[in-house]
Amino acid sequence: MTPRITVSTSAEGELEIWLNEAGRDLLVRALLGLGEGRDHLHLGPDGEAEVPLRDRAYRPDDRPLPRAKLLFRPDRWDREHFPHVLDG
Repeated sequence: MTPRITVSTSAEGELEIWLNEAGRDLLVRALLGLGEGRDHLHLGPDGEAEVPLRDRAYRPDDRPLPRAKLLFRPDRWDREHFPHVLDG
């Protein structure tokens, strides 16, 4: 089964991630591969990103995102570089 992942915003502005079983498995593997030695991954067109995205909208008023980036942020990094994002 070919992975199928579509990231889009709905008419209400809600971020939605649509995926089939193979797409879910690919995304989970990619997320589990993040760590201090590999702190980000790209989602985008097939052949240009670690996680390929599809650009076909599920509904007429959806807006598919052509690219995205996921960044792994350990708390100690954010304490040092971006403390304003931490609670309390």
